[in-house]
Amino acid sequence: MRRDPSCIFCKIAAGRIASRKVFEDDELLAFHDIAPWAPVHFLIIPKQHIATMYDTGDEHAAMMGRMLALAPRLAHELGVVNGFRVVINTGPDGRQEVQHVHMHVMGGPRPWLRG
Repeated sequence: MRRDPSCIFCKIAAGRIASRKVFEDDELLAFHDIAPWAPVHFLIIPKQHIATMYDTGDEHAAMMGRMLALAPRLAHELGVVNGFRVVINTGPDGRQEVQHVHMHVMGGPRPWLRG
C-alpha cells in the first residue's frame, strides 16, 4: 500500500498518530475530526495515499463508492437522524488543507459552528 511518510493522514492510518476511530477495515479509516464544525463530524479516508480527487481514476471508483456508502451508516451509528453533509475539498481553491483525499461527514442538530 502506497503511503507518504510526511502525510499526517498516512501516519494516522498507520497507527503512528492516535485518532478517535469510528471505523476501520483494510482499505478505509474513519475518525472524528479534531476541529469539528458540527455536533457529529468525522472523516473517512483511504489508507492508500491519494493526494487529491484530481489523482483519482477508474481504479479508485469502488473505493470512493465504499466511502460514500459508509457515510450514512456511520452517521446513523453516531446518532445523526435528521440529515448530514458530505464534503470532499479538492485543491487550494476547494480549501483542501491536508493533501490526502478525505471525506468530511457532518451532522447533528443545527445551528452548526460553520457550513
